[in-house]
Amino acid sequence: MSERSGILYASEPGLEAAEFCRVLTESGFWATPLSELRLKAMLSQADLVLTARLCQPGRKLVGVLRGITDFSRVCYIAELAVSKSAQGLGIGRGMLGEARRQLGPAVAIALISGPDSVGFYEKIGMTRIPDAFWFLREN
Repeated sequence: MSERSGILYASEPGLEAAEFCRVLTESGFWATPLSELRLKAMLSQADLVLTARLCQPGRKLVGVLRGITDFSRVCYIAELAVSKSAQGLGIGRGMLGEARRQLGPAVAIALISGPDSVGFYEKIGMTRIPDAFWFLREN
């Protein structure tokens, strides 16, 4: 757990699905939320769940990072979302910094960016990888 600029960053493996869904929706990460059952499965199967909460009373959740990792070689960031009301405060950069701190220097971080976020990742120094492949979900 660490605090920077009025934001509390923490590992939060017991994050509630409703809070997770709220931040994903508020961030514009998706237009149609997933079912609570799927959200719970996503959280319970993640190896790394980091949150960013305002230090004000109530500790409102404004950012979430969910990662899948072996804690040895690579961590795939499945979601990195910041509520639109808190974007521009350095929270995305802070959560990635906290992930790097917790994972250590031997673990690479990979993610797939949405088109609107490419500039952010380039700005914070991530390297764009030209070749990536995937099979789309069927449901």
